[in-house]
Amino acid sequence: MNSNPLYMEYVDDADPQPARRRGWRILGWVSIGLSVVLVATALTAYGTYLNAMGNIGRDDVNAQIGTNRPQKLNNALNILMLGSDSRAGKNSKYGRKMKNEPPRSDTMILMHLSPGGGQAMGISFPRDLMVQMPPCKRKDGTMTPGSSRAQINSAFTFGGPACVIKTIEGISNIKIDHFMEVNFVGFKAITEAVGGVDVCLPKDVNDKLSGLHLSAGKHTIKGETALAYVRNRHGLGDGSDTDRIKRQQKFMGALANKAMSAGTLTNPQKLFSLISAGSKSLRTDSELTTEEMMKIARGMSGISSGKLRFVTVPSGPDPLDKNRVALTSAAAPFFSAIRNDKTVPPAAPKAAAAKIPPNQVRVRVFNASGIYGQAGRVSQDLETQGFQVAGTGNAATSATTKVLYGAGAEQQAQTLAKIVNGTPKPAPGPKLAPGMVALVIGQDFTNLRTAGSGGIPKQTGEIRASDDVCKQP
Repeated sequence: MNSNPLYMEYVDDADPQPARRRGWRILGWVSIGLSVVLVATALTAYGTYLNAMGNIGRDDVNAQIGTNRPQKLNNALNILMLGSDSRAGKNSKYGRKMKNEPPRSDTMILMHLSPGGGQAMGISFPRDLMVQMPPCKRKDGTMTPGSSRAQINSAFTFGGPACVIKTIEGISNIKIDHFMEVNFVGFKAITEAVGGVDVCLPKDVNDKLSGLHLSAGKHTIKGETALAYVRNRHGLGDGSDTDRIKRQQKFMGALANKAMSAGTLTNPQKLFSLISAGSKSLRTDSELTTEEMMKIARGMSGISSGKLRFVTVPSGPDPLDKNRVALTSAAAPFFSAIRNDKTVPPAAPKAAAAKIPPNQVRVRVFNASGIYGQAGRVSQDLETQGFQVAGTGNAATSATTKVLYGAGAEQQAQTLAKIVNGTPKPAPGPKLAPGMVALVIGQDFTNLRTAGSGGIPKQTGEIRASDDVCKQP
């Protein structure tokens, strides 16, 4: 395995600032694949989906991936979504033709659908993330050498979707079930089919190069304007990949929210226009058949935009290269939470004790994890969810996280326990004052779940499809 860093650096002849442009030109294309999955559930009502689905290209990648893969632990579904900047065919109008240069992918999102279809999460992998890349088999049977230190987007260039799957499975230990690769074609039609996508600009933008001219504030954009927006490289954000991903996630959330709205799903003309446009831009693995898509769509039919979340894989500055990023210590527990997700919808409503809302729960937070500042960070998260934090402190190191309660506070403790990963069983705390609850953060603590969100902990900076597009992070 190659020990030298493997980077993907490209210079577009027509682009004086390629690093800032690359992310934007892919931004909307991943949204197309997301929309196709989200709205497919309604297609059977119109008897036209087979026509549209026939446009989808499919690749058999099993032989390239091999059999050395993570074990699947539950019925969750993981779909890798890739944005490809292939300039073949009708895509050639969007920039120069890349002679003797394979397509590349600067957008990689793992869509995780929880068991039972109650919620979904889109996990973004920064293009500059440094990872270990395994040796990969190309379509022609030749091998590309692996690297102990490679920029993650190099996997697509050197080995296609199969290599990206192997790379992400290697760093996350999460089994990927399918992939969806989308390109330029059909983006304008997608935005027009849903009636436009809402975006919010913090300041006026007047960019002659992209043709984008919008005032500050909220706009509904489609067609050429939407295309100019996602390709714009001037006046939007600070140019960092982190900022780009946040805007990307907001755009995908807004598009998904629109695609899931009644106005789109119940309008046959809009619906078929959306699917036709999206399917022409899509390639998948051979096992993601039309029938499988419909099965997935039916399982997702109960997901509301408030249950569709977007997060970035836990990462920070790479200690070896300030221009790159690396996974942080929070990545391992995050991947574990995804891999072990056992979220299922409730079997049926049943009589239960009256629920105590978070704003009626007084809690003290004790750090027994050995990690400096953990109690303060968790306290902030609790307050964000409405809990009354009565104080923080340190405790003797404990391997496990505990929820304790004083006299008369058992139901309050149950409210707290529901958002602690692993849902520890509340126990009496003899030294606690009556009505008081305590959270003792142990070494096994990963994060808090959003109240009512199921088995995946809430992540810092996450975005929901139902969020106001003008909401500041």
